[in-house]
Amino acid sequence: MFNFNPSHKQAFKQGEVALVGAGPGDPDLLTLQAFRFIKQAEVVIYDRLVSEEIMALLPDNCEKMYVGKMQADHRVPQDGINQLLVDQARLNKKVLRLKGGDPFVFGRGGEEAQFLLAHQVACHIVPGMTAASACTAYVGIPLTHRNISQSCTFITGHLQSQKEGAVNTRLPWHILADPKQTVVFYMGVKNLPTIINEIIATGRSANTPAALIYKGTQKDQQVYKGALAELNDLVIQHNIKPPTLIVIGEVVNVFDEHSLKNIGYLAV
Repeated sequence: MFNFNPSHKQAFKQGEVALVGAGPGDPDLLTLQAFRFIKQAEVVIYDRLVSEEIMALLPDNCEKMYVGKMQADHRVPQDGINQLLVDQARLNKKVLRLKGGDPFVFGRGGEEAQFLLAHQVACHIVPGMTAASACTAYVGIPLTHRNISQSCTFITGHLQSQKEGAVNTRLPWHILADPKQTVVFYMGVKNLPTIINEIIATGRSANTPAALIYKGTQKDQQVYKGALAELNDLVIQHNIKPPTLIVIGEVVNVFDEHSLKNIGYLAV
């Protein structure tokens, strides 16, 4: 018998897996439910984007297994991660799969849950705060604004395609031109020149306000703002690396620097 438990206070039993969203890094943004599962874990299988502060919350006797991914450097391939979850659960452990952000937002949580259920392993799903909402809030950028932006689109910036260096035609470039839409790219720094060119080619103004948020919500958070066409120059100038969120839209300039400081944000 196996179960798909999408939350609500079920007991965390031996031989089960909890897919838990750790949020973007600040431990204060963990849900109470995520904290409850973290404190019960016997083995944790965790990603690169889980912060040290959140890892420090794990029990002292919890076994830690790192399976983090970087572009072109997957320490453990996804198939291996899937099997590792099943193997650890079958050792009758409480298995915590800890992911940055939300497991179901570019986190492959859906794939892992499918694999677990197909192998009759019960799993809990614990949502986390995704980077797009948390990181933008921490730097004073509202994703939507009644008078400025009436929609928001989240897109993965991994432009994978069959031909090396080719643009991923599956990305919906044609719908990103609306000036009343906020666009957020996850994991897009490496492919930023392509992203900029494609969005401008679809009709979005090169002068559209945009921002790069590095390590949002964490103590070394940085935010850089400029016009859409200037973003790659900012990356080069400041040597910006992942993890960095890319935000495009008029909402970037809703608050000026003075206002941000007055409401408790740091504008860089």
